[in-house]
Amino acid sequence: MSAVLPFASPPDAPRPFLDVASSVLGRPWRERCGDPGLQALAVTMTQAYGLPDLLSRVLVGRGVRPAEAEAYLSPRLRELMPDPSALVDMEAAVDRLVHAVRRREQVAIFGDYDVDGAASAALLAEYLRALGVPVRIHIPDRITEGYGPNVGAVTALREEGAGLLVCVDCGTAGHEPLAAAAALGLDVIVLDHHGAPEALPPTRALVNPNRLDDLSGLGHLCAAGVVFMTLVALARRLREEGGFPGSAEPRLTDFLDLVALATVADVVPLVGLNRAFVVQGLAVMRGRGRPGLAALLDAASLSEPPEAWHLGFLVGPRINAGGRIGDAGLGARLLTTADPMEARRIAEELDRLNRERQAIEAQAVAEAEAEMDALLARDPERSVLMTASDEWHPGIVGLIAARLKERFGRPAFAFALKPDGSAVGSGRSVVGADLGAAVRAAVEAGLAVKGGGHAMAAGVTLGPGGLAAFEASLARDLSESVGRARAAEALLIDGTVSAGGATAELVRLIQRAGPFGQGAPEPVMALPRHRIADAGIVGNGHVRTRLVSGDGQSIGGIAFRAAQGPLGVALLGGIGRTFHIAGTLSCDRWRGAERAQIRVCDLAPCG
Repeated sequence: MSAVLPFASPPDAPRPFLDVASSVLGRPWRERCGDPGLQALAVTMTQAYGLPDLLSRVLVGRGVRPAEAEAYLSPRLRELMPDPSALVDMEAAVDRLVHAVRRREQVAIFGDYDVDGAASAALLAEYLRALGVPVRIHIPDRITEGYGPNVGAVTALREEGAGLLVCVDCGTAGHEPLAAAAALGLDVIVLDHHGAPEALPPTRALVNPNRLDDLSGLGHLCAAGVVFMTLVALARRLREEGGFPGSAEPRLTDFLDLVALATVADVVPLVGLNRAFVVQGLAVMRGRGRPGLAALLDAASLSEPPEAWHLGFLVGPRINAGGRIGDAGLGARLLTTADPMEARRIAEELDRLNRERQAIEAQAVAEAEAEMDALLARDPERSVLMTASDEWHPGIVGLIAARLKERFGRPAFAFALKPDGSAVGSGRSVVGADLGAAVRAAVEAGLAVKGGGHAMAAGVTLGPGGLAAFEASLARDLSESVGRARAAEALLIDGTVSAGGATAELVRLIQRAGPFGQGAPEPVMALPRHRIADAGIVGNGHVRTRLVSGDGQSIGGIAFRAAQGPLGVALLGGIGRTFHIAGTLSCDRWRGAERAQIRVCDLAPCG
């Protein structure tokens, strides 16, 4: 177990909530709506709209103002959807797609090997096929091809008869392969959301809300969101120009399950249009009309209606498993198949690969955490963590980085080393430290062969011997922002509840403010002065516990992946003692009954 590194509080910080100045994870607790101004807004919301006090405080704590409450609780896509033409190059993209539709031209779709890439490719392919357009999807192999379009794949797609290449969730920085595509006579459209360099590759259209000259304000969209907006624009144009050739107009809302899946799994902010995508997409998914997703929900043993967190923790990792350690095309094939038997076969294979990935990941994470424990013991103020091994599979380095970021509270990069000394790595960041920008700066400085990403996640390829220079570049670019983020770090508490008051009805009340995710954090509730009645390790390093309040009422709790860390050690060693407990509430459904449980995220000794 690593030593807990306490976060420094700003000199003018308010009094800690429940007087927790440093929890077992070394952070203070603060009341999310502790500011008098926010408290006044919550009171106004309750009085004006008749909302329960807790729900009003949850909404205000997520930036919702009283007049916005109704629209926030019931987001409607029709009201939130902007004009797609606000995106730079959208009209040029639609021009070329209309041409392909009218001529039934073969279209090649090149996607990324993650959930967003698979969902984006499936979304575009399904819509074009509904219009009678022949489509071929290519998802690159992570190891042999790497991220983004490559000359070999582009050449093969052209030789197979494609006249139009559409890159989804990639391509913004694909200068060489897209130039090769143009030389081969392939027209190229890019539909992406990753951070863009100043110089863009040659294309017929590059639609990306994060390109430097785009003023749409839609940079929070994932790639599937960009694809959906493109299809909205395409449908509008086809409608204006005489209708849909040889078919009825496909109903775009039927595809929102794919957009919701990608939006949650790619950890983009759940604000504005993205919230509507997820709310309405989950409603579509609950209808189980897509055989692939229905089969994957069954493989994950999910019998209840899917919620946003299921997409991030159960569905997404299984789709990603194909791209990490198996066949990268499995996810897109699963999402596009209409055959229930084929869907079941692919879902079972992805489930098997996910279990294999978990075993590989567990060993690698243990090695990386031990290395970081030793490193931080020598240099506790290090702003960025980096680790590398020639024994790690390239498909799991992003997972290693994510675990390190969660454990140590700072940006982390993990690399798989190749025999020639080059390295393929993936990083994860903390709020306030833009990792994607730092990686792009390293590429532009010649310190990396290629790389990119967004604020919270990035990937990079380094040449032989490039680790030290890359690490120095990250430290230089991120140290100030990481320092600010860590100084302001605190666990924000939305309210208090006792074991007896934590009911399924309370959980449903809180969930009215959902879906929760990046940019809309799940409400954290505190259970003051509860005794740990028992605790034990279950599953893959989780800690299950039972917490008892002073009046004898109890609630079950679980701390995921906590057994070897400070949180798990405190739970396991605290049996019989009283603590303040913090976590998120959910419903545990068993044999038709519902009961609340708490997913423990922190605790502190009373007093």
